[in-house]
Amino acid sequence: MLKRNKYCGHISEEDLEKEVVLNGWVHRVRNHGGVIFLDLRDREGVVQCVVEEKENPEIFELADSLRSEYVVALKGRVRRRPPGTENPKLKTGDYEVVIQELEILNTCETLPFPVDEETHLSEETKLRYRYLDLRRQSMKENLLFRHRAYQITRRVFLEEGFVEVETPFLTKSTPEGARDFLVPSRLHPGKFYALPQSPQLFKQILMVAGFDRYFQIVKCLRDEDLRADRQPEFTQIDFEMSFVDEEDVMSFSEKLIATLFRELLGVELKTPFERLSYREAMERYGSDKPDRRFGLELIELTDIFKNTQFKVFRQAVESGGVVKAINFKGSNLSRKEIDQLTQFVQSIGAKGLAWIKVEDGKLNSPILKFFSDEETQALLQRVKAQSGDVVFFSADKKEMVYKILGNLRLHIGKEYNLIDSSRFDVLWVVDFPLLEWDEEEKRFVALHHPFTSPKAEDVHLLTKALETEHLEDRKSLVHSVRARAYDLVINGYEVGGGSIRIHRKELQELVFRLLEIPEVEAKEKFGFLLEAFKYGAPPHGGLAFGFDRLIAIMRGLDSIRDVIAFPKTQKGICPLTGAPDFVEPRQLKELHIKLVE
Repeated sequence: MLKRNKYCGHISEEDLEKEVVLNGWVHRVRNHGGVIFLDLRDREGVVQCVVEEKENPEIFELADSLRSEYVVALKGRVRRRPPGTENPKLKTGDYEVVIQELEILNTCETLPFPVDEETHLSEETKLRYRYLDLRRQSMKENLLFRHRAYQITRRVFLEEGFVEVETPFLTKSTPEGARDFLVPSRLHPGKFYALPQSPQLFKQILMVAGFDRYFQIVKCLRDEDLRADRQPEFTQIDFEMSFVDEEDVMSFSEKLIATLFRELLGVELKTPFERLSYREAMERYGSDKPDRRFGLELIELTDIFKNTQFKVFRQAVESGGVVKAINFKGSNLSRKEIDQLTQFVQSIGAKGLAWIKVEDGKLNSPILKFFSDEETQALLQRVKAQSGDVVFFSADKKEMVYKILGNLRLHIGKEYNLIDSSRFDVLWVVDFPLLEWDEEEKRFVALHHPFTSPKAEDVHLLTKALETEHLEDRKSLVHSVRARAYDLVINGYEVGGGSIRIHRKELQELVFRLLEIPEVEAKEKFGFLLEAFKYGAPPHGGLAFGFDRLIAIMRGLDSIRDVIAFPKTQKGICPLTGAPDFVEPRQLKELHIKLVE
């Protein structure tokens, strides 16, 4: 076989009049009567090769038998393309290779879809023939972009003195997270390993061990319901640092992200990144991961309607809820469009959607008759209403109002092309609550994870809460406790999250008590961490970036599946391999597992 000494996409000025050996796939063949043009493709790109019948009849005949996606090797001389025949769309477009030798290494049957054009394909088809999908230019560029991001990431960590350490894949199942993937143990019947949802406990152990600065580009696994930006197995850039505070972790994170954007996209991100408190993000955008590339901010109206005769608003305020609105300015929505937006919010739990439309200086709405003149005027002034505006309202518990208007805001932004997709909106969201009340479980749960440290000045509130018998008073105290946590948000997606961790055993046990994790369970699940804290654990903190999501955002893609080589479908299936699948009864018997209907 002719062995390659040059990639097709690397043919350049320095190769003129030199012999090269190329290996690759036939991208397309064109017989122009006596001259055959062959576009040869490999990982690095495409180059035009040519053979004339009168110059080399045997090679010409062989070239004429080639079809799309045949695998070939060829030797030839590089020359400049004749004037007027250059192809500016190719980086090799000024050159061509005159074929001197040609070998067919393999043929190709008729493809289920063409790989030389961006044909629309169903997800099932793309993943069933992923090896063909990955030959397409866009997919190839996605994975090569990801590869370069890996290298830059490692370089930045090494420059800052981090040590790369691998953590176990077979570990212990712990509560307070998503659902674990479980692995039965053959050697220990009835016992199971869990695949790691993150290296959280191990990276904290590494800090106790004195490694000071750890990083890992690591696979994490969660058995959760999937959507466009979720996969059962995903990749994190994971790191932890000792003897640091929030500023140290956030400053390093900014350096890493800014370097990736600069070197991969040529985009200069302004540092330090802007910061928004959790409370302000929720109040203004109804989301703790706000997309600020368009307006439609939430407007507070509770004070205007605290004494209203409109029953829906009054009941919401009297029960401790809020009234908020968004003003879709100049939209001139039709009644049909308003009804469609109403159906959207109903699909996410709203009972309905109150609205007012401003038309030629007049107000149109079925709820206006319930407002006093003072309320109407105050409302119009607060939302800065003008002709063509449509104002939407939500009145309910604060969390539900955030959910309804936050999602409505995003839905309108996407449906009506309000989002400026030409820019990247990067910010930190900080000052999260440490814990939140779960109505279903009737207990407090960690907003991030149970190892996140509260702010030092708020710790006394946790102690006071444990001593308080009245549940509402306890909730009030606990909800006032802020976490030393920080999330990095880009274009409305959380791409990274982290915190300063609890490093004292007494404080960790206090948080466990508030989370109603019994001492026996805490010892059983996290005993090794609590034990380690007794032996000189340093103050430490870190962060994990969702690598797949980050790359998808940088590439301008909606789904992380397009930046993962072999992803699963939305149902967690791999169409390429057929996983998950049944196994032999013998294998189950060895694992002491019996299937039941």
